[in-house]
Amino acid sequence: MSIRVALPVHDHKGLDDHIFEHFGHAPAFLIINVSEGKIIDLKTVDNAYMDGHAPGAVPSFLAELGVNVLICRGVGRRALLFLEQLGIEVVRGTGGRVRDVIEEYLSGRLKSRDYEPSRKWHEEHS
Repeated sequence: MSIRVALPVHDHKGLDDHIFEHFGHAPAFLIINVSEGKIIDLKTVDNAYMDGHAPGAVPSFLAELGVNVLICRGVGRRALLFLEQLGIEVVRGTGGRVRDVIEEYLSGRLKSRDYEPSRKWHEEHS
């Protein structure tokens, strides 16, 4: 079985990048193609919506890229609803280096958990 996983990231460092706290405002997404439980290839795609977007824009962008799974730290309730409606599985509440996170996901050990940022995104960056 093949899947396409997206992770919001800070830079263009591939598996050595780190998960960005708020998926919708991440500078980029690392897109990882997985087949038979192994990474086949990966690419980093800039997030054109990082500075602002209408509700549903980022989930639709990920769906257009063929993403099946989003692994992230924080995601708003409305965005979560859009992602679920688009058939994208969301694993939230995780952080750290992508290499470690994807390894944990592929081994079946990564579980979604609640994550509440200390402040809302717009309060931190307005």
